[in-house]
Amino acid sequence: MPGTTRAWPVLAALLAASVLLAGVLLLVVRVRTDMIAFLPEGRNEAARLVLAEARTGTATGLILVGIEGAPPAELARISKAMVTGLQQTGLFTLVAGGGAALPHSAGEALFERRYLLVDADFSEAGMTSALRGLLRQLQLSMAPLALQFGFADPVGAFPSMLHGWAGASPVRMLGGAWFAADRDRALLLVRTRAGGMDIPAQDLAIAAIQAAFRAASPGRSIGEPSGTARLLVAGPAVFARDAARTIKDDVERISILSTALVVLLLLWRFRRPLVIAAIAVPVLLSVAVAALAVQLGYGAVHGVALGFGITMLGVSIDYPVLMIGHRKQGEPAMATRARIGRAFVLAVITAALGLAAMVFSGFPGLSQLGVFSAIGLVAAALATWWLLPRLVVAADLAPVSAGNPAWLGPLEALRRWRVAALLLVAVAAMFLIVVGGPRWEDDLQNLSPVPAESRALDAELRAQLGATEVSQLLIVRGADAQMVLRHQESLIPILDRLKADGVLAGADMAARLLPSVVRQDARRATLPPSSAVSDCLATAGAGLPFRPDAFAPFLAAVEASRTLPPLLPEDLADTALGVRLEPLLFVRDGVWNGPVALRGLRDPDRLRAALVGQEGVMFVDMRQELGGILSSYTTEAWRGLAWSGLAVLTVLTVGLRQPTRVLRVVGSVGAALVATIAILTLIGARLSLIHLVALQLVAGVSLDYALFFARSLLDQEERARTLRTLVTCNSMTLLTFGLLAFCQTPLLRDIGQTVAVGAIMGMGFGFLFAGETPARPAS
Repeated sequence: MPGTTRAWPVLAALLAASVLLAGVLLLVVRVRTDMIAFLPEGRNEAARLVLAEARTGTATGLILVGIEGAPPAELARISKAMVTGLQQTGLFTLVAGGGAALPHSAGEALFERRYLLVDADFSEAGMTSALRGLLRQLQLSMAPLALQFGFADPVGAFPSMLHGWAGASPVRMLGGAWFAADRDRALLLVRTRAGGMDIPAQDLAIAAIQAAFRAASPGRSIGEPSGTARLLVAGPAVFARDAARTIKDDVERISILSTALVVLLLLWRFRRPLVIAAIAVPVLLSVAVAALAVQLGYGAVHGVALGFGITMLGVSIDYPVLMIGHRKQGEPAMATRARIGRAFVLAVITAALGLAAMVFSGFPGLSQLGVFSAIGLVAAALATWWLLPRLVVAADLAPVSAGNPAWLGPLEALRRWRVAALLLVAVAAMFLIVVGGPRWEDDLQNLSPVPAESRALDAELRAQLGATEVSQLLIVRGADAQMVLRHQESLIPILDRLKADGVLAGADMAARLLPSVVRQDARRATLPPSSAVSDCLATAGAGLPFRPDAFAPFLAAVEASRTLPPLLPEDLADTALGVRLEPLLFVRDGVWNGPVALRGLRDPDRLRAALVGQEGVMFVDMRQELGGILSSYTTEAWRGLAWSGLAVLTVLTVGLRQPTRVLRVVGSVGAALVATIAILTLIGARLSLIHLVALQLVAGVSLDYALFFARSLLDQEERARTLRTLVTCNSMTLLTFGLLAFCQTPLLRDIGQTVAVGAIMGMGFGFLFAGETPARPAS
């Protein structure tokens, strides 16, 4: 057709301009793939601090490494070779797998000030016991260590100190490498120099670990029969990297597949590429505008939000499809807009109001999803309303035939069975009542993008390294590091009494590793005179085969301790000791914090009672706190849903003006939601805050269907056109959100599964309940 020939340049120019604008805006947008935005903030100051550290603290850079599948001697060789190789990369602040855990220079700092850092028994009885113990060690396999430290430190201050710095680690030494206590598995603990959420840096670090493993010549390639050494990696840094990769893969796959499938569907439905080009203009603009708005509001667009936004093509594309699909033969494009305008505008307003609960959920990541979705839908609607009719005219797009509407009568006759459909909804509601309602997810960890097997490996390696995650802790705060250390020291007697009473198994804190300056000065002041130490030593060594001058280094060390300056946290900076101390004593927002990790706490109430009157100390039960956060956000989501539902009901009442039509529309949406929840419960899904978000989308999509079905005074041709158009819209939603159900990212998968089921329910109940029942033919 001549008009179509003339239209190609116009439409091509508009489409090219839209693609160019979308491309430019998306290039400006910074996309994040870490999961920080989808972690909660915490309900109180202590919990917010702990969660902030979990997101950005030094522990996020930990990588746990295991090597197994070969004889122990081979595993030890590989481990030591990897330690050497990793230390040379400069990517890590800590590489520990055996003797390298405490470099000589770091050990010297502790050894020199040993009598300021730990209590030592300089009494005659204490030295007698110490010298006899030293003699036994020299006669056993521990002779090398005894020779190295025993004569300079017969009272054992340094070994006692090393035990504290090493922690409660169950690792065993074999061939100079760490091994798990219960199996032949060599272990390494490394910490990356970059933060755990710096994904490119973590990629480099993990690649370096894999390269060091290969460089150690572990034998046959990984995955071959037994005897081949295997590399295992886990930890926060690995989780962050893997989650980012999973999100990136999901987003790319969804973007390509959903776009391709929707285009194929539209080509089959409308038969003309020009129609696809016209529809693409508002859709491309909507995604670009939404991404830019999120960038301006949040500083970056999360990959989940972008993937979700691309998937929203299945909803936002409904608007141009509804406009084009409803155009009749010989009808001006602007007339189509006027004819469907009321339902169109109500659909847009109610959809935006339905997403408001997500925007104001208080959950940063979900809020971003809501903003992206709401702005994308409104932008698509505005472009469809103002721009699409002009494109239709410019491109001379002929209306698509609705076909012979004779097929519609038998289908609409199904509406006479509405009572049966109501019974199905009642059965779904009764099922939910009988089973006690939907099962709710109360463990925030189960919403993690990290696969269960990866979390299990992490827990296993942590237990073998003695680095198990602590869920109960105290937070001690102060104006400076010394204030925190002094306050922790005042807690030590309280915690020791609770340990003696069986209330807890132990408590790890910075003050046990590095005493305050006040405590070090106090120990210096109580050092006995040199003559007294010498006399006690002579008496204790009487009858033992030690040379008279064997303990001269010990006497010199005691004397030197009288003038040594205290050891400060900054003295350990950039050392292995500093890396060990950093998570236990750090500054955030100008305030110093000292977490006290509580092991085996059996009675939190006894602990709270013992801490009464202790200022600057906060108790946090992270498992309870995370469960409370999830419950709190869920409650807020329900409240937001209630308010948005009330707003939607108000808009429908004003817009539809007929109570019966409002009831039909609202009833169809309610039926779709009840049926969707019942189906999800039946297939074993545990509902969460994410499902509530998805149910908002289900409500919005169902409202679109119901509003167009509920239009009054429609002839048969128009009803057929509406049904064909809504089936097209429903198919697009299923093709896009259905893909999400196959994602590896749990958040996207839950949304996709819920919306796919809900869209089918919304279409079915919208057709049955919202549309008018056809009159029976006259007999």
